[in-house]
Amino acid sequence: MAVLPIATPDEAATRYLNRELSWLDFHARVLSLAEDPQRPILARAKYLAICSQGLDEFFQVRVSGLLEQREAGLTATTPDGMRPDEQLAEIRARVVAVTERVDRLFGDELRPALDKAGIRLVDTSDLTDDDRAWATETFVERIFPVLTPLAVDPSHPFPYISSLSLNLAVLVRDPVTSVRRFARLKMPPLLPRFFPLPDGERFLPIEQLVAAHLDRLFPGMEIVTHHTFRVTRDADLDVEEDEADDLLRAVESILLRRRRGATSVRLEIDPSMTGEVRALLMRELDVEEDQIYVTESPLDLGALWGFANLDRPDLKEPVWTPATPPRFASDDGPPDVFAVLRDGDVLVHHPYDSFSATVETFVEEASRDPDVLAIKQTLYRTSEDTRIVRALRRAVEAGKQVVALVELQARFDEQANITWARALEQSGVHVAYGVVGLKTHAKVCLVVRREEGGIRRYVHVGTGNYNSDTARLYEDLGLLTADQQIGGDVADLFNLLTGYSRQRGYGRLLVAPIALRERVVEMIRQQGARGTEGRIVLKLNSLVDPPTIDALYEASAAGARIDLAIRGICCLRPGVPGLSDSIHVRSIVGRFLEHSRIYRFGEPGGDARYFISSADLMPRNLDRRVEAAVPVDDPELRSRLDEILQVTFTDDVLSWELRADGAWAKVPTVNGLDAQETLMGLAAARARESR
Repeated sequence: MAVLPIATPDEAATRYLNRELSWLDFHARVLSLAEDPQRPILARAKYLAICSQGLDEFFQVRVSGLLEQREAGLTATTPDGMRPDEQLAEIRARVVAVTERVDRLFGDELRPALDKAGIRLVDTSDLTDDDRAWATETFVERIFPVLTPLAVDPSHPFPYISSLSLNLAVLVRDPVTSVRRFARLKMPPLLPRFFPLPDGERFLPIEQLVAAHLDRLFPGMEIVTHHTFRVTRDADLDVEEDEADDLLRAVESILLRRRRGATSVRLEIDPSMTGEVRALLMRELDVEEDQIYVTESPLDLGALWGFANLDRPDLKEPVWTPATPPRFASDDGPPDVFAVLRDGDVLVHHPYDSFSATVETFVEEASRDPDVLAIKQTLYRTSEDTRIVRALRRAVEAGKQVVALVELQARFDEQANITWARALEQSGVHVAYGVVGLKTHAKVCLVVRREEGGIRRYVHVGTGNYNSDTARLYEDLGLLTADQQIGGDVADLFNLLTGYSRQRGYGRLLVAPIALRERVVEMIRQQGARGTEGRIVLKLNSLVDPPTIDALYEASAAGARIDLAIRGICCLRPGVPGLSDSIHVRSIVGRFLEHSRIYRFGEPGGDARYFISSADLMPRNLDRRVEAAVPVDDPELRSRLDEILQVTFTDDVLSWELRADGAWAKVPTVNGLDAQETLMGLAAARARESR
């Protein structure tokens, strides 16, 4: 197989795409769903909310890191050859363009369409006298008691502005002394962003409701001006080695620092803000001009989720009810899960297959079965009051050994994870917090059962979290198996996570950071060695890892055919002559978040190797996380994976294609095949056939 030379700095931009800019490309693809006039209006509002929240996270985590590098004077380049300052400049240009798209979309399309559908977003100038009376009563009874004006003067320093809070900057003048003063008003986060008027059809933004009653907050003062603003702060959480003697306390300490002292990375303002107020905020928040974003739309459009959750099914996408897979279907109550798995492996595909009827049933039956001795499970993002958590508690009460590996550092869920981890401990569950320096991202559950022939292990290995809410929105895969080699590997993995282990090898499981990259690169090279007979198909959220990308380039140069379905970030550049001629990259963006990872090496029906995995091919997953990829061997289940891949690459409704110049282009709709609609239909058909 041909080995390509290492790229020089001048070649880097040709060889790799920038990680941050690729993420913004994904953001733009999601925004295109909100711009699609064929979609129901509340679905479009939901996609716009997702875009807003995604951009918030991008600034909190990715832009904050680049700003730190710029502040430190670092000039090291990314694999694509860009310095931190160059990335920040390009990010700003793209975000400004996206903001302009959002403003046009919201003002020219979504707001009028919502109005036509009977969901009217109104201004205070639109209110009647009766409406104004209602507004005053609402303000006095519901809002005024929880507002706290914070003055800025020689005896009152500028207040700390919490990240992503919605605020009013108010300038007042004392009519006696003519002295002008600044005050900050934070909109109460637990009150509605858009207050419904009595008719239930009109909604008034809270900042306008408050602004209309500023005289009650500053009696006797003249209101000179008021403006809405919002600050985004650094939210990346990094536990240092010397802080990790007690991981729980370390995470709590960092959360406190995040709330109190995080650096400002973005300031969003409305266009009417005066230069005086703008300069004051820039000075006090320590932001530069290139960190300010002016928007015509209401700030924090993530709050459009409130509209998306309205009881208006006529304005939403049709509800999908997940199907129960045939082998879990039973007319006599819950199936005998362990008998089902002894008969063969089961592949579940959420949200098409029911998470409740499969994964939750698996854990619940284990908690009730008197022959089950132990349950061990990783928990990344969940909540205290779920069927799985309740089942773990029930198992403890029944005297079983129960271990929960809780990943405290699941970004933005840290506080929730701390809360319910402590609740689990109080219930008697053995709670562990993983390996210092590594985030546990593997999705595994191990059940140890006493049977006639001895101890037997049953396992679930998945690509997504043990969370029933996200299982309805995220597309994920899971393998339920009684394979004893896989069971032994998962047992060894838990020993690594909860105890002391230097285990370097697993029989069938591929585990990061131990050998996952090494094995994936090896299998890529094996396909490259087959020349034009080589075949690689990968379905991932993100492809960033340079060694993996280089191996794919080598395989392509040797003639192997490579198809990649990358939902989000892709740093590989396809279709470059002599580098990646035979690599094609697609991205599906639709009502469900494409989240599963499938690796296939080889042609179907031959000696192909199949895996599903919790890991994307990114340095953080392969080097700094505990991840697990499990082989799928059953021919029928392999056919299911092939079916998923075929539907994915045949789609011409939701698909985008990455070009050699790094731009994404919508795949023309010719046959009208929507992958997600097709998979819903296939799941429903399988369920009907089992009745």
